[in-house]
Amino acid sequence: MKKLGLTLGLCLIASVSFGQKKTVSEALKLAKDSKPNFAEARTKIKDALEHDETKNDAKTWYTAGQIEDLQFTAENTKQLLGQQPDEAVMYDALLNVYPYFKKANELDNLPDVKGKVKPKFTKDIRSTLKANLVYYLNGGAYFFDQKDYRKTLNFFDQYIEIADSKLMKEGEKPGEAGVDSIYILANYYAAIAASQLNDHALAIEAIKRASKLDYKKNDMLQYLAEEYKLSEDSVNFQKTLEEGMAIFPKEEYFIMNLVGLYINTEQNEKAIEYINTAIKNDLSNAQLYDVAGRVYESGLKDYEKAEEFFKKAIELDSENAETQSNLGRIYFNQGVTQLDEANNISDVKKYNEEKEKAKDLFRKALPYFEKAFQLNPDASDNKIALRSIYYNLGMDDKFEEMDKIMNGSN
Repeated sequence: MKKLGLTLGLCLIASVSFGQKKTVSEALKLAKDSKPNFAEARTKIKDALEHDETKNDAKTWYTAGQIEDLQFTAENTKQLLGQQPDEAVMYDALLNVYPYFKKANELDNLPDVKGKVKPKFTKDIRSTLKANLVYYLNGGAYFFDQKDYRKTLNFFDQYIEIADSKLMKEGEKPGEAGVDSIYILANYYAAIAASQLNDHALAIEAIKRASKLDYKKNDMLQYLAEEYKLSEDSVNFQKTLEEGMAIFPKEEYFIMNLVGLYINTEQNEKAIEYINTAIKNDLSNAQLYDVAGRVYESGLKDYEKAEEFFKKAIELDSENAETQSNLGRIYFNQGVTQLDEANNISDVKKYNEEKEKAKDLFRKALPYFEKAFQLNPDASDNKIALRSIYYNLGMDDKFEEMDKIMNGSN
């Protein structure tokens, strides 16, 4: 009786094992049928992937990849024939191929009981992946247009992993293949997609990977700096800005952010150092002179230098309302200070002399604020300054006109 029971048990185990292997074959048959049923094929292969008897069999994983490739090919064939494929279905299937093939290849290259490696599916896996490789870029582009940045990143990541894999490089001599343009684009757009996911660590990893290829390095460093800034990594933010400034000295993004960073940390001398370096590399950039003027004015309290740089900025670009206002403010603020000092003098003659000095400063400020108001009539600071100047210079008609503008009467 014991012997019979053991025999029956062995038969039962064998039949279960055979049944699962049959399931793998049935799944592939469903996908290869003239009227394929991919949903049923996936259901069957899923059972086999989870069953103890078949989950560690390379054929099971290879078949799972084949099913996905067959659906991708079915839709892609429509496209090649000028018909409209279901692109979402087509690219979702393609996205599923590699994970199955990757596992199949790992299992296929394990040594057998005799310690020998005799792969059965590796050659076909390599052939299929090579044939499909370019479509990973298309799939990434498709999902990028759909704003599904997670799938976009998955596509480009898979392209990069496949292209870099030992499986694909087998037979190549060191340094023989080089880096092709599609590989570069895959890295670039993977970085762009990752930057849309609000996952700073993931984005930083993808951007740093793309930066190594020196394609659109300027863009990549700006993206990287932004990710460090958003993740509140001030050390790497500054480091990336300084790297960008060294490579692209005319790029305003690096200049302005560095200057802002130094101003916020009260490193005004450092800010001026970087601005002057930038100006030497781009002598006709009015914005750089304007920024230098602001640092000298607000940070270093050197109004003569601020005046010098604002004047140079206006010489290069006279239609910038903000720069016009900035230079006007230098004179205006000095005029206000001078007037306050005059008001503290009891000697009438001396008072009148000092008050006249204040008026001279208001007269110097006037044309710049009038120009700024002409260029940007909505800026409240310009209107406030002009009304005060008109009042102090006894320009009653102008004062009343500006007063009405400010009160909404005109």
